[in-house]
Amino acid sequence: MKILFLTNRDLASNYALNWLLPELSNTNEVHLWLSAKVGKTSSPPQSLKSVKFFEQDLFNEVLSPLISASKKANGYKTFDGLRCFLSSDIKEVNQINSPATIDDLHTLLPDLIVSIRYGCILKASAINVPRLGVINLHSGILPVYKGVMATFWALKNNESEIGTTLHMIEDGTIDTGKIVKISKMKVDPHQSYLEHVLALYKQGSVDILDAIERLASDGVLELVKQDESDSYFTFPSEKECIEFTEKGFVFVDQQAYLAFIQDNYL
Repeated sequence: MKILFLTNRDLASNYALNWLLPELSNTNEVHLWLSAKVGKTSSPPQSLKSVKFFEQDLFNEVLSPLISASKKANGYKTFDGLRCFLSSDIKEVNQINSPATIDDLHTLLPDLIVSIRYGCILKASAINVPRLGVINLHSGILPVYKGVMATFWALKNNESEIGTTLHMIEDGTIDTGKIVKISKMKVDPHQSYLEHVLALYKQGSVDILDAIERLASDGVLELVKQDESDSYFTFPSEKECIEFTEKGFVFVDQQAYLAFIQDNYL
């Protein structure tokens, strides 16, 4: 099977790819296109700037060179290090629906597209290219938590569980396609927002591997139509970020972050 991964250049996406690519590259032709960011925030709250720093700036610009130089056996790889599992060079693609990119998609002609935290909304011209369709891993339980930063909103709303939803992308609407699988985990009030997000992508990656295995053997997936829901979440405001911390949550626990990098990458 020829599989195209669309992901964002951030820590959670990289963590998921380290679970996925070694497993898939032995029996599939795998390609990777990256977006530079997710969503648009003209003046983000300081808390969100901090999250971006740890998710992207620190990981990509400072830690990745150290990880590449590390001699740790079986350590996770940077984006550049993942090239050994790919059948083509990594591409940065921030305009997936442009005529030039659609031409590239038709040239590549993947059987399946897998989207994980990708920064662009796919339209019909892209969705219709792969014969097996497009599956997306959303870090929220659908249909209740559509939109961005679903984990943040679930924690802020005092949910006892958070989760991921693996679903089909069927049109240009967001987080509305038929569901492949929902996986849940208990909230740990002692963990940060970023720790919860990273934990979700481990089980989510297992769900992707299972879906691809079923597609390879049966050619189809058992799908469940989403219930109707008008809920949709956007990036939180400064006030909502403050309310989040007043509940006792933190966005990033720096000590836990460094331990995660040390345990998995260095």
